[in-house]
Order: sequence, then structure tokens, then C-alpha cells
Amino acid sequence: MRVLAWINNEWLEQRGHLFPWAAVCFGLGCGAYFLPRAEPAIWLLWACLGLGLAGLCAARFGGLYMGPLLVGLACVLLGFGSAGWRTHRVAAPVMQGHYYGPIEGRIVDMDRSGSGALRLLLDQVVLDAAIQPIRVRVSLHGRQDWLTPAYGQVVMMTGHLSPPSGAVEPGGFDFRRHAWFRQIGGIGYTRTPALLLGPAPDRLGVGRVRSLLSQRLRAAMPDVSGGVAAALLAGDRAYLPAEVVQNLRDSNLAHLLAISGLHMGLLAGLVFAAVRFGLAAMPWVALHWPIKKLAAVVALVGGAGYLALSGGSIATQRAYVMVAVALLALLFDRKAFSLRSVALAAMVVLALAPEAVTGPGFQMSFAATTALIAAFGVLPKGQRIGWRKWLFACLTVVFSSAVAGLATAPFAAAHFNRITDYGLLANLLATPLMGTVVIPAGLAGVCLMPFGLEALPLWVMGQGIAWILWVADFVAGLEGAVTPVVAPSPSVLPLIAAGGLWVCVIKGRLRFAAVLPLFVAIGLWSQTQRPELLISDDGKLVGVQTPEGRALSFPKGAGFVAEVWLENDGDMATQAEAASRPLWQAVADGVGIAQFGTTTLLHLRGKRGVAYRFDCSEEIWVISDQFLGEHLDVVAPNAACRVFDRRSLFKTGAVAARASDSRPEFASDRTGGRLWARAR
Repeated sequence: MRVLAWINNEWLEQRGHLFPWAAVCFGLGCGAYFLPRAEPAIWLLWACLGLGLAGLCAARFGGLYMGPLLVGLACVLLGFGSAGWRTHRVAAPVMQGHYYGPIEGRIVDMDRSGSGALRLLLDQVVLDAAIQPIRVRVSLHGRQDWLTPAYGQVVMMTGHLSPPSGAVEPGGFDFRRHAWFRQIGGIGYTRTPALLLGPAPDRLGVGRVRSLLSQRLRAAMPDVSGGVAAALLAGDRAYLPAEVVQNLRDSNLAHLLAISGLHMGLLAGLVFAAVRFGLAAMPWVALHWPIKKLAAVVALVGGAGYLALSGGSIATQRAYVMVAVALLALLFDRKAFSLRSVALAAMVVLALAPEAVTGPGFQMSFAATTALIAAFGVLPKGQRIGWRKWLFACLTVVFSSAVAGLATAPFAAAHFNRITDYGLLANLLATPLMGTVVIPAGLAGVCLMPFGLEALPLWVMGQGIAWILWVADFVAGLEGAVTPVVAPSPSVLPLIAAGGLWVCVIKGRLRFAAVLPLFVAIGLWSQTQRPELLISDDGKLVGVQTPEGRALSFPKGAGFVAEVWLENDGDMATQAEAASRPLWQAVADGVGIAQFGTTTLLHLRGKRGVAYRFDCSEEIWVISDQFLGEHLDVVAPNAACRVFDRRSLFKTGAVAARASDSRPEFASDRTGGRLWARAR
């Protein structure tokens, strides 16, 4: 009876604090939809939506105990159904195979690849093919002096396109799924000049305004600061040098580039404060009008304008929803910053884009916000005067940076395989300047641009950006600035999230139970074992784990795959360094041989590799980026060896294997039953 009484008391203590768990349950439902390898039936999605709505209605009569449980179950079902509904709603044509020929389309976005090449996202696509994707993404290589890309331009080029690739290893990030929700049906490159077919429209649409704003910012700040300013205010990241981006990542300042919660919150806060103080300066208005609510409305509109101007990425949409919830709370005389507001914002974001639950942006953003609100909720409150006020402000900056860094560190380490050891130092030196100098000066410059008076505020903004870049370069250059981390198993992050949410949301002594999932997660992460053998989904690269690290079959080609494999291993070596490790032997042009347990690996790459003659036996595995069906009869009449060629890998995706005394254990990226993978 004492146990039941204790459970009852703990349950009663949670009353009034259960709403955040509705968002957690909705997110669980969204995440559950992406777990199966086969696509759920349409009738199941409709059943989940119907049962979820029925559960919400039934919860009204569920009483003190069953009511919340019914709400939680209903939210799980609604999340599952919503994710499935959006997956079907964004369905768009995807290319079925390789394409080479003319590509025509309108520029809707620009950024840079990991190699530094400019990438264009095109819509209104015209191809000389049966399938016409809604969007394609093309990287520009070689000389491109004949075009200065701008949003809204219609361009044409001759290039290569292929369907979006899957995960680079089983269980990894699925790029096909990411492209599916962006309606990108083809990804490729061109080495021929991109030519202008039609200029950007003269009317001042959102894209045109973004392009003009980016040009004005880069003209006012012709150095690297101009590219950073364009990324901050116009969402244009096409002019950011690769070394600058890398320094920001290694110093844990890359979040300053993403137009997310920090920037949207600063903009909305500045607009809110400016309007409220301006109205308060007029006594009659201050006495007769609800100036706080008017300021909230203006800030809401200003945030919407910033959302459109910055390109409206998912991260920016998420940030605007969170700011909008806080401002709407002010309009209805509610607390602007509370766990209820965060939960409501999370539910709105997931209802609009359920796929966001699998991405690092959503996870890190809400982890930081939840942790900050929970941490400041337990701090003592009271009025501070004089030097104590300034001391408290300084300590608040340090405390908030530490809390946000601690909350996001596990997610950053899991997704990006690195821990920035001096990230707190870099954020203390740079982040306050972003809020007090860079963003306010940038907003002032944008407001004064129509009058040609933007020079001074943009100069101030440039000085602030220069300081931030110097901090990033200094911190990234410190010894041991980055510690590589092995990628965890899929169960680790959910356990960490469960423990963190338990600590932040649960009230009373029951919150100490959060140590259990956290300790389990740490234990699982520390015991993570990486695959001994990895084969890329196109057969261009093979990696075998050795005591010195993963040895790669070739020093060039499939560079992105090599980078991800080594990062997931917690290995900071380059592809060339990994290929020089003692294991693989080059016996001919495009041919590598290595020993994997009792099995001989034979990697044939390119047409020259296929021409290599060998004896086939059960102890030989042949990996090739070509179709070997027509060659095995010539080079290996018995065809007794195990073959991983272009055709088999096209069906299975990337392959992982672990050596065994009896038979190797295989795992593959078998997600062919999902909508985003059926086009392979």
C-alpha cells in the first residue's frame, strides 16, 4: 500500500506539468513512422489518424489517471499518421537511373558542396528524358565565368544527373529521404559552362529581394565578412569559403551561420523592444493602447518577413514557429517562455514537417531551448541593483552558454562525430557580440538601404563579423580543439533524449530516475563496435577496419563516402592517409586486393579494373562499380566467388560485414520498400 500511495503522490505532483509530454509522444509517433523498412499501408495511416482523434475525445472522460494516458497514446498515433500523410503528400518524380544531357531550370537556392563547388537548386526543370523531376541540384565544376548566378534566373547546362543516393553505410543518414521531402528528384554535376537563358524577373519578389540584398551586402563588405552577412540576413551561403565554415565548426560557432532560434529571437526581440519603447515615449498612446501587445504583433510580422527573406529553410521555419508561439503567448497574457510554449512549438513544427524529428537541427534546437527554460526555472529570482545586476548579467551569459552547450553536445557528437573542447570559450567570446552588434547593425543597415544610408551600420556589422571570424580561427587552431567521436548505435540518442526530458519535465524526486537511461546510453556508446568491412552503394570504395584504423581501397574517388566513414569511426585521417595504411595491394590499374579474415577481397574499379583477369573461388569476394554479369563468363567461368557489383548494390545499397569463424555477418541498407527508396 505504501508503494501505491507513493506512486499516487508522485502522479498527483505532475498535474499541470503533463502537456510537454504530449509533444514528446507526438514526436515518438513521427519517429516510429521512419523505423520500418517497408512502407506502412495507406489504411494503417488513416486508422492511426482516426484512432488518434478518437483517443483525444475519449480522454475527456478518462479521469485523472486514464485521461493523460489516452492523450499520450493518441498523440503517438497522430504523429505516426501525420508523418505518413506528409510523405505521400510531397511525392514527386525521381530519376530512375543515370542521365547525361541538357539541364534547364530556374535557380531557387544556392549553396556550396563540401568540396567548395557552387551548387544550384533548380525548379521548373526541363530534361531530355521521360521523367521530369520537380527539382534537381547541380554542382558547378570547371570554369564558370559566363554566369553570375542569381535567384530567379533561368539557366541551362549539359551535365550528369542521378537519383539521390542512400545512406553511405547501413543505419546511417538516408540522403534519399532528405531529398524526398525537399522534392529533389535528381542530383548531379556539370563541367561545362552554365549559360543564362532568362534573367531574374524585374518584379520585386522574395527571390529577387534576396538576391539584391545579398549583392548589396557583399558590395558593402567585399571581404569574407560580406559572405557571412549575406548568409545571416539573406540566407545566401554561396559565398562562404570552405575554410571559414570549417573553422566555425571546429570552434562550435557554426550555429551562428544557421538562421535559426538565435537570429529569429534576436530579430523579434529587437523589433519588439524598439516598437514598445517607441510607443511608450508617447504618453497618450502608452496610457490608452496595449503597447506590449502591439509590439508583439509588429514583431510577429517582422519575423514573418525575415522568414521569407532568408529563404524559409526548415530550420528557419522552426525558429519562427517558436518565436511566434512566444509572441502569441504575450498576446493572450500567458508566459512567453515556458515548457508549455516549447512543447506547443515542437508540435507545430512536427505537424508541418514530421521528418524534422530525425534531423540534428530539430533535436539540438529543442534540446537547448528545453534545457535553458528548465535550468533558469530553478534559479533564485529577485531584484538586483548596482554592480550585482551587471555581475548577474555576466554570469547569466556564462551559465546559458554552458547549459546550451551541455544539452546539445551529445547530439552534436552523435551527428557530426566531434566534440569541440573549447566551444564554451568561443561562444562566450563571440555569441554576445552577435546579439549586441552584428544583428542590430545588420537590421539597421537593411532598413536604411532604400535611402542609401547603410554604409555606417554595415561597417559596424562587418567589424563584429570580423571579430567572430577571428575567434573561430583562434579557437579552431588551438591544440586539441576537436576530439573525434565514434558514431553511436541507433538506440543511444533516444535514451539520452529520454533522460534529458525526464530531468527537465518531471517534478519532484522522481526526476532522479533519469540517471538510468543516461547511464545505459553512455554504456552503449562506449561499447560501440564499428563494421569491420564497408562497401559503398556504388561499389567505388571499400574500407576494412585494421589496428591502425580503416584502410580504404583507393586514395581518390568517392571522397564524400570516405569522409563519412572515417568520421563515424572517430578517425581524423584523410582518404589518402587511410588508403596508405598497410592492407590493400594495387596489382593493376583500378584493381586492389586485401585480406578480410579468411576471405580475399578483390576490388575492381572502372572499365580498366573490370578487364583484370582472375580465378574465381568461394574464398574471393569481388566488388566492382560496374555490372559484372557480362564479364564473369570471360574472366571467371566458374563464377563461384561472391559478387557485389553495380546491379546488386543498386538493390541492396551500402553493405557492412563482420568477420566470423563460420560465415560473415552481413547488413545492408535495405529500405527499398519506402517511398523515397523505390525509385532506385
